[in-house]
Amino acid sequence: MTLPPRHSTAPPDQPTRRALLQAGSLVLLLGAQQIARGATIVAVRVWPAAEYSRVTIESDQPLRAKKLFVSSPPRLAVDIEGIDLSPALRELVAKVRPDDPNIAGIRVGQNAPGVVRLVVDLKHPALPQVFALEPVAAYGHRLVFDLYPENAVDPLASLIAERLGEKAPEPTHAASGAGSASPPGQTAAAAQPAASDPGHDPLGELIARADAPRKPAAGPAVAAPPPARQTDRIIIVALDPGHGGEDPGAIGPGGTREKDVVLKVAHLLRERINATTVGGNPMRAYLTRDGDYFVPLGTRVQKAQRVQADLFVSIHADAFTNPDAHGASVFALSQSGASSTAARWLANKENQADLVGGLNVRAKDRHVQSALLDMSTTAQINDSLKLGSVLLGEIGNVGKLHKPRVEQAGFAVLKAPDIPSVLVETAFISNPQEEAKLRTSAYQEELADALMRGITRYFAKNPPLARSRSV
Repeated sequence: MTLPPRHSTAPPDQPTRRALLQAGSLVLLLGAQQIARGATIVAVRVWPAAEYSRVTIESDQPLRAKKLFVSSPPRLAVDIEGIDLSPALRELVAKVRPDDPNIAGIRVGQNAPGVVRLVVDLKHPALPQVFALEPVAAYGHRLVFDLYPENAVDPLASLIAERLGEKAPEPTHAASGAGSASPPGQTAAAAQPAASDPGHDPLGELIARADAPRKPAAGPAVAAPPPARQTDRIIIVALDPGHGGEDPGAIGPGGTREKDVVLKVAHLLRERINATTVGGNPMRAYLTRDGDYFVPLGTRVQKAQRVQADLFVSIHADAFTNPDAHGASVFALSQSGASSTAARWLANKENQADLVGGLNVRAKDRHVQSALLDMSTTAQINDSLKLGSVLLGEIGNVGKLHKPRVEQAGFAVLKAPDIPSVLVETAFISNPQEEAKLRTSAYQEELADALMRGITRYFAKNPPLARSRSV
């Protein structure tokens, strides 16, 4: 019989149990460290548009990034730290569309342990922005690359040239409205370009070695508009399809996305506006977004001002927690509080679009923008109420109304101080019956017809003033 050591009073298996517990603690500690440095990629997305193309990498933890822009040939290189190459990241290569106006292709590779290098090959010089977004709504952490063309076209000059059947003006060097700003809460590593350090893996050298000859992709063909007679006055209506891109807006019980429905209605309304004259002067529609991409609220206002719009109509599809809520609504700005609790709730919800869509803006720029938007005048609100009343009357002829009068609240997108502006909630997409109607081409056509009649009625009683916009 074997006895335990003389000086031990513990059971024979206790040292083994202690060793296992200590080993287990070490494994758990190492596991926590590994989790802290190894983020999981949840999804990758590419949003192409003429205005800018966006690449989004969504993860379960914040991602740190260092960037470098190489001008010849133009490409953006980003080293993403704390991750390894995964099938989700490889999907980015196939997500680039041949007709993307800005991105020629994307390359990804494992540059070092825990560091993935992503290279975005561009079709022309660009103003790249790389920034991080905190989790919001259905999204986790997002690392965003916004790629703005270095050469921007004046939208007003393009509208005039389109109307006259002339060649669009050549682009001029102009910074995008988003600038090179950093968003609130953005990490310094994500916001700042990578420092040049010849002794420590310079991105430029490695990118040059990875380059292979590439044939530049041709941009989409644009049909020339039919010739039109010269005019002394073009009446411009800014149409603002709500949400877009990363921000789907409200989603109906059947999966219908607000951003898709309102863009279709805006396209139909544009056709009607472009075929209409007022007092012998032609009308033209200008869309704040003409595809599935995100546009910040303040930028929508600035776009309307830049084209000297005579009216601003923001198009949405309402949603509420109660699926029985139904009917269309029209809203104007208020400087003295919302006209109802529901109007205040809706304005707060719509004003959060920038958080969901992903805004890259410096704090000082936000203050300037806020001061500009707070300059809205009483005259603008009065004109907006007139416009809203005629639109509400016409919409009521094709569907039910939620309330029989124009509501008011502090909608950020309605704060152009010099443009009558309204927000139209076409129906409740959260209501199964109204969602089904919104999906049909027939109802979309009826809505476009009603809005067109309302706009024409407004101009009949409120002719646009003469301005220095002659061609």
